[in-house]
Amino acid sequence: MIVEELLIQKGIPYVPKGKDFVVKCLNPEHDDNNPSMRIDQIDGRFNCFACEFKGNLFSFFGETISGIQVKRDIVKKKIQEKRAENIGLSFPSGYIPYIGNWRGISPKTYKKFEAFEHAGKDYISRINFPIRDISGKIVAFQGRHTAQGTPKYKFSPPGAKLPLFPQVASRNGEVILVEGIYDVINLHDKGLENAICCFGTNNINEDKLSMLKIQGVIKIGIFFDGDEPGQKAASNIKVMCEKIGLFARNIHLNELDPGALTEAQVRKLESKLYA
Repeated sequence: MIVEELLIQKGIPYVPKGKDFVVKCLNPEHDDNNPSMRIDQIDGRFNCFACEFKGNLFSFFGETISGIQVKRDIVKKKIQEKRAENIGLSFPSGYIPYIGNWRGISPKTYKKFEAFEHAGKDYISRINFPIRDISGKIVAFQGRHTAQGTPKYKFSPPGAKLPLFPQVASRNGEVILVEGIYDVINLHDKGLENAICCFGTNNINEDKLSMLKIQGVIKIGIFFDGDEPGQKAASNIKVMCEKIGLFARNIHLNELDPGALTEAQVRKLESKLYA
């Protein structure tokens, strides 16, 4: 049960205001002619700013709500907010779809990831990709330098909030989490199409993992670089997953980089994971 459902069930008139509902005070000793109580729309905490009567809506009516339900409601609200936002970024004027096979990736896969080239300062000498969020809106572009230029990877605009990418269907309830965009592109190119990337091990948190859970994911295969930093990050993310009720397993291939696996190696991994 969520806060709004409980208010409706109890016949309590309310007005949404920001992140709260405004209602007449629930304190039976307070004759509240000018509604002065705010109730958090997610967790049900309430506070009357006139008489200072405080509490929780669920406890007040003898109802219960789990921590998992609160997190789910928070994530659902964030998804709704994202869908209500503007349509997002557009491809730069004059862009050209990339049709090559750099790093052995097929043109078909580059097309799937909407790769493009452009002469602008943010894109030149790079293969660029639009990064779409859960609603399909472009929130950023990432460009990979094809020579020795720096930085190797560049985001436009800087500081954009990056989602887990791309949106994929799980396989047996599982997605494979990798670190970088060429890791995920290579796995998709070789046939492992339930892979997603986080754009760096510091760009993942419980909210993003919870969004996967809302979408029906029940298990995450963490496939980071096999070196010590990669494995340490994998262990930290496994703890996050377990904290929110997602099963996680670490995929470790003797320091092999998921972005450099051959088709034969990916097929072997696939048969091992989903035999």
